[in-house]
Amino acid sequence: MTGPADKELLLQVKDLRTHFPTRTGVVKAVDGVSFDLHRGETLCVVGESGSGKSVTARSILQIVDRPGRIVGGSMNLTRPDGTVTDIASLDPRGRQIRAIRGREIAMIFQEPMSSLSPIHRVGEQMGEMLRIHFGTPKPERRRRVIELLNHVEIPRAETAIDRYTFEFSGGMRQRVMIAMALACNPNMLIADEPTTALDVTTQAEILALIKKLQAEHGMAVMFITHDMGVVAEIADQVLVMYHGKVKERGPVRQIFHAPQDEYTRMLIGSVLKLEKKAEIRERRAPVAEDAPPLLDVRNLTMTFDGGLKAVDDVGLVIRPGETLGIVGESGSGKTTMGRCLLRVYEPSGGRIDYRRADGSVVDIAAADKKTLKSLRRDIRMIFQDPVNSLNPRKTVAQIIGEPLALSGMGRKERDARVADLMAQVGLEPAWRERYPHAFSGGQRQRIGIARAIAVKPRLIVADEATSALDVSLRSQMLDLLLQLQDELDLAYIFISHDISVIRYICDRVAVMYRGRIVETGPTEEVTRNPRHDYTRALLSAIPHPDPDDRRLQHRFRYAGASES
Repeated sequence: MTGPADKELLLQVKDLRTHFPTRTGVVKAVDGVSFDLHRGETLCVVGESGSGKSVTARSILQIVDRPGRIVGGSMNLTRPDGTVTDIASLDPRGRQIRAIRGREIAMIFQEPMSSLSPIHRVGEQMGEMLRIHFGTPKPERRRRVIELLNHVEIPRAETAIDRYTFEFSGGMRQRVMIAMALACNPNMLIADEPTTALDVTTQAEILALIKKLQAEHGMAVMFITHDMGVVAEIADQVLVMYHGKVKERGPVRQIFHAPQDEYTRMLIGSVLKLEKKAEIRERRAPVAEDAPPLLDVRNLTMTFDGGLKAVDDVGLVIRPGETLGIVGESGSGKTTMGRCLLRVYEPSGGRIDYRRADGSVVDIAAADKKTLKSLRRDIRMIFQDPVNSLNPRKTVAQIIGEPLALSGMGRKERDARVADLMAQVGLEPAWRERYPHAFSGGQRQRIGIARAIAVKPRLIVADEATSALDVSLRSQMLDLLLQLQDELDLAYIFISHDISVIRYICDRVAVMYRGRIVETGPTEEVTRNPRHDYTRALLSAIPHPDPDDRRLQHRFRYAGASES
């Protein structure tokens, strides 16, 4: 690996400070950040939500959301003609910074749907960049856009150019963003969490694409992420941020193998922890294979209008006290299946036999409204997004207490139970009159868990319950779910696209692909010796948190998994 000293210095950031004035004081989002970025180098900026990573990136392009502004420091950019410009001194609305944006420094944003126009065709949006910066005539613009779409491996670029962004999958939209960023052959690419919302196989494709294009164009890449596995796979240099400050910086091998700061050690420890089975599970006796099933699903089918078969003849069994993982990419049918189990969606066919505490069996798929209401005390759900699943107009006490109120519990008893539940999930009971916006993402997920266990269920369906959380919070939340499982004798159906999470928490796993279960078995057996090629592709696409053992470049690809 070529050292930074051998490469041309492209951007030198010194003591950058970006502040946000608020009614209660000044938020120092970026507080004295310094780093160098060299041509052809990948600098990964890592840290949890709120660490200042994205504000640092936006400061470089002078696109900080108001009322935030750069209050100090310098950002010296070496221009193509050899001159040096301090970006921090430029007018955010001036011609000079507009000439740099897109042309010399391009940016890929985390959520392509909020960055791309839904009412303009892809070709029009990409061509606009060429018109603004180079005055490229229309026929030449179209030829160049098709060339760029081919470059980022979008199939049938000649027709894709005339499609709208909502007609593309998440991975393809991200490729469009990359093509747009490369339109002007920039010297520097800022990628702000470009793969966070993507499946592991799509993420691996995007990472490989950025690396390939970087090698071809000699770009410097500033890659912002909270995923230490991704950092280990792609970084040359690493900058670790926490609360607006740099906690540690250095070559990737030094950061992973000899971290100096306690916070860096915690981040690496959190991702290494998910590389193996949870300690709580190690101490447990295995679930008896001959125990009567708590839930027995047979020939479950869900067909939407238009003939789309989202769930196709699925069968699975879950026993009391067991955790069954359902893993697969977006569109595999995981969430649809989970919602069919609770009759949020009406299944098109099949049986969902649930064994009650008294031993009687009821088919959820055919149950009437009154039976369903009683069953929903036994089977609860934890949702993916802790922000949108909590009513912002209700206090935490009202949110957690809602299922208790519906079950007929009196106010005084309910208030005491809410306080107990909050303590049980690690929240301060005194906070129960606060509203959801006053809590962090991890705390909001704990509120969702408290609500789910309020009426002492026997089975919880957790739909991507930790995917929106930082890696340190993820392991805390998984440990909490395992602890509650022991205390309350719960069974879980844990839906995820992240096999490392499944490996950590689940006893058995079922792998879904395009509505069908293609493989099932004990978690250790499936993750160590996968039988199906799709499972093998999922496993090989997980970023490995060791820069000396980069695996993504040699990963196994499943021929049936290509996007359209």
